Amino acid sequence: MNLNEVFFELEDLASPGLSACPGCPAELALRIVLKIVGNNTLLGVTPGCMTGAGAVGWNRLSGVKVPVTMPLLTNAASLFSGVKRFCHTQGRDDIRVVVFAGDGATADAGFQALSGAAERNENILYICYDNEGYMNTGFQRSGTSSKGSYTSTTPVGSVIKGKQQNKKDMPLIMAMHDAAYVATLSTAYTRDFVNKVEKALSIKDGFVYLHIFSPCLSGWRYESKNTISVGRLAVQTNFYPLYEYREGRFTQTVKVKNAKPIQEFLNSVGKFKHFDEKQTADIQQWVDRRYSLLESLWRDS
Repeated sequence: MNLNEVFFELEDLASPGLSACPGCPAELALRIVLKIVGNNTLLGVTPGCMTGAGAVGWNRLSGVKVPVTMPLLTNAASLFSGVKRFCHTQGRDDIRVVVFAGDGATADAGFQALSGAAERNENILYICYDNEGYMNTGFQRSGTSSKGSYTSTTPVGSVIKGKQQNKKDMPLIMAMHDAAYVATLSTAYTRDFVNKVEKALSIKDGFVYLHIFSPCLSGWRYESKNTISVGRLAVQTNFYPLYEYREGRFTQTVKVKNAKPIQEFLNSVGKFKHFDEKQTADIQQWVDRRYSLLESLWRDS
């Protein structure tokens, strides 16, 4: 599927009136996903930014043109596993069941249900848009918030400066469940994004997990016009590598030659503006260590 077809020919199944922040990559991701999966879809959107933006809707009016509901923060994966099984009993295996969830509903409150669904190899497509915090309710930290980052619950003081723990590596965790397909995506790399959604849809029997880098201009403190450049810097500094896992093999899908120093990414958003040399060196070390681990997985696959 070429990009012209995606952006100019396929039906936009999300309302033009969604009230997400201007430049929100989560809304862009939802629009692209819905264009590709099509209207023969049952959609679940967990409590968070995209429900707040109107994807589920208000007063009996939905913000999308497919059947949609909002599960609890804790049970999206289990609820929609049941939905897919019901479709199977009705002879409707053609219906796609998609969950679109934030990182709080994925890595924290809903992780038990997610892990169980992956272990059972439930036949659903689970998508996490990771903005590294509970951005809809006031920028609180989540399990995927980066170490050192400012959030409303990890403020910057004279002694403790931001979050003290590294983020959970959810894509790698889900790959270790041996899911049918796992991939990292970014709206800053649209061709790669579309390819991976298409691959996800090609899996007809098995659990699929997509993890989307989704910076939040309000919580991360950057101008909306910089959404794509922030996403590109995350990849170009190896802060957010783009890769996929399928049938026991890891593959890097966007290769970075001569990675930029992490400082360039840190400088692009305000939530890291307090970083001193030690914090910058610490996160560079973490990025390098994790990238070396991923390189070994790509090399040995």
